[in-house]
This record gives sequence, structure tokens and C-alpha cells, in this order.
Amino acid sequence: MLQKENINDIEGLSKILSSIQNLYYRKKEQLDELEAEIEELKEVINNLNSLISTKSFHSADEIYSKRVMNEKTKKNPADDYFIEELPKDKVKGTKIKRKIFSKKDDSEELLCILNLFDVDKVKIKFMDAEKLEIQETSEDFIKLFLKQGLIKIKETNPELELNYHYHKNTDIIKEIDITHIKSVNEYDIITDQIRKLLSCEI
Repeated sequence: MLQKENINDIEGLSKILSSIQNLYYRKKEQLDELEAEIEELKEVINNLNSLISTKSFHSADEIYSKRVMNEKTKKNPADDYFIEELPKDKVKGTKIKRKIFSKKDDSEELLCILNLFDVDKVKIKFMDAEKLEIQETSEDFIKLFLKQGLIKIKETNPELELNYHYHKNTDIIKEIDITHIKSVNEYDIITDQIRKLLSCEI
């Protein structure tokens, strides 16, 4: 009698185990499908972000050219006294270096170095690119650096250009070159936006 009860218990447990296993594999299949869908959506989002950032920056001179030209035609003669752009022959060979640190307790970590050469070219170098993981398609990069920084500069300086250098074989930005800078004020804007961007990344 006892042996029959044990057999019944085993059969009952086996049925429960089979049901749980079936449920497990169904859920696992659903999870795999969801993960695949998420990856596809992530790729679409990244592509859209990249397209937006590229279009928003590289076509900024076209978007704002008419407005800039109108503003120039309305310029007051007295404005000439406040021109920040300097003759290239006078600034040739100059270099302005700035460093951005993170402050934690009593220690400081160097995050980025910005160099302005000849008031014409800015070179931005991220010291630990792999750790910072700054990407061209990231929301903060597009909002803070491109839209609030470079596009604003490009409104009055449509010749502005930039080029990215990536960390090894990734899409993580290691260095940024910005050329055709017209004034130290533009360098100030770039520095401020990089500082804001890095405050979000750390």
C-alpha cells in the first residue's frame, strides 16, 4: 500500500515538473523573441539618432544661412568695435590648453584635455574614452554638445567642421577635431558644453 502511494506521489510530482518545464521553455522562447525585438528597436533608434545628429549639424549652415545673412545686413557700424575674430597672422602659433577634471571627495581625475590651435582648430581628447563611453548617437551628446554647442556656433560660423576619432574598433569617441574656429568665444562655448556633457557621463 505504501509503495502504491509513493508511485502516485512520484507520478504527481512528475506531472508538476513537466508542466513547469513546459512553462519555463515557453517563457524562455518569449524572452528570446523580446530580446531580439529590443535589439532591432535599439538599432533603429541608434540609426535615427545618428541621422538626426548628422543632419542637424552638417546642414545647420543651410538652415540658418538666410537668417545670418539678414542679421549681417542689419549690423550696426558700432558693432565693428566688438569683433572677436582676430587676423590669422597675429594668432598663428598660439595654443590655449584647458583641462576638465572630475572631483570626488579630495581627489581629482583628469577627464578631458581641450587644445585651441591658432584660434582655428580645437582638439578634444577624452582621457579614458572606454570608461566614459561617449557616443555620437547618445541623447546627451546630441542635446548638449551638438544642439546647444556646435549648432549655435554654426549659426554665425557656417564654415565650422568636425571630425571624430574612435576608440579601437568601437563607436566610442576618443577624440574630436573641430576646425575653422573664428574666436575664443566659440572655444568657450565648446569647453562649457563638453564640461556639461562630462558631468552627465560620470
